[in-house]
Amino acid sequence: MRLVLVRHGQSVWNLERRLQGQTMDVPLTDLGREQARTAARIVADLVPSGTPVWSSDQLRAVQTSEPIGNAVDVLVRPTPLLREQALGELEGRRVDELTEQPVPEGVDISEVCWGGGESVQQVHARCLVLLDELARLGNGDVVLVGHGDSLRVLLGAAQGRGHRDVQWRDLGNGEVAVPQWPPSRCLRHPPPSAIAGADRSPPAVAP
Repeated sequence: MRLVLVRHGQSVWNLERRLQGQTMDVPLTDLGREQARTAARIVADLVPSGTPVWSSDQLRAVQTSEPIGNAVDVLVRPTPLLREQALGELEGRRVDELTEQPVPEGVDISEVCWGGGESVQQVHARCLVLLDELARLGNGDVVLVGHGDSLRVLLGAAQGRGHRDVQWRDLGNGEVAVPQWPPSRCLRHPPPSAIAGADRSPPAVAP
């Protein structure tokens, strides 16, 4: 199976530099919608018509997935398994309102639930459930529309890495990435106007 990963286009909170996490109803900006249309054209060149498209059920991902589904002539399947890492009480905070906090002694940073949300370890476990579901589809392509951090964790899980070994590579808004084997390589298709936004969860912050 080949995974085609698409990060959602720029959202209003990306533009405002707010942490988004699992806040459900943040829409795309005009630029984000253009990035989604660009991603749809790229995906249509990569996969055949009828290729399954799965999306996070958060609004910014749903709005990104709609032109992609139209481009490959399928109905998008929304799933909470593709949601972004939950950030609890940190969601909605501006990046410049955050202060660095120490990692608790004896705990790996990937196992801390910042803001009372999800740890990277929990996101990784969720991604493994998603990969099990995708395995039932058999061979072929599948397009996954989601969020910066959870897609990075998903990529690591798909390549056999544990939650402590996620590679935090850049993945811009509206970017299309096709993991290539060996795992250290990844074919990337960033849109010309891609802007890496603020749904990247900070490693150690608190309000």
